Amino acid sequence: MNKQSEQNLFLNKAHDYCAVKNPKLTVICVHGISADWSSFEKALDYLESIQSLKEIRFIAFDLLGSGKSYKNDELNYDYKEQLTALHNSIEKLEIDTPVVLVGHSMGTLIVTRYANTYKKTIDELILISPPVYTEKDLSNPAFLEAIKVFRDVVALKNKKVVEEKPFKNSMEYIVLNKNNYRNLVELKTRAILIYGDKDQLIAAQNIPKVVKENDKYLSAIKTVGRHGVSRDKYSKMVAILEEVLNAKNI
Repeated sequence: MNKQSEQNLFLNKAHDYCAVKNPKLTVICVHGISADWSSFEKALDYLESIQSLKEIRFIAFDLLGSGKSYKNDELNYDYKEQLTALHNSIEKLEIDTPVVLVGHSMGTLIVTRYANTYKKTIDELILISPPVYTEKDLSNPAFLEAIKVFRDVVALKNKKVVEEKPFKNSMEYIVLNKNNYRNLVELKTRAILIYGDKDQLIAAQNIPKVVKENDKYLSAIKTVGRHGVSRDKYSKMVAILEEVLNAKNI
């Protein structure tokens, strides 16, 4: 895409709520592959009901090719386009509070790369079910078979999805990108990784490794559950967001 068309890339803002007129913190949610903003719907309902978080503005976007966001075969659905659209969308909001980016699954990879690219924009990351694959994983036949099983599971729900460009390219250019592990190691924004003990999609054995390699900025919370944005994970966000509010003296 040319520079002019990149400037016109925006995400559909599917959810935007704050209980007060003047929020003190903004939380932006970015979903995973073969999903849309509704991955966070129950989480947002819960978080917005917490009294201590009433001064937070909660926003959720649909990524390119998902939900009601732009979808066209001219797109590559790679990091560059998703980051451009996310940045344009955040800039359009003219946010004047600290910002926490929350990602789920592939969304964790996008928000991590975003924080590395736009270092002064984001105050903290919350990474739910992050797929932390190393280069060794990506060349392991057993791992590649597990990815095939994931594709098959998605296909059972909606075969059309896995045959479309947004899914295929997102898998190739983002989820299976060999630089993802290094992006976490080099991250200079505080991030908390939240993952379930029964999640078979994220290479959970790598999470303690990457945290150890970047313990200045990374920490992890292991909880129960599988891959989704379930209550066992999003309930952990309450204390994290309260801490951000207190740390910023806001």
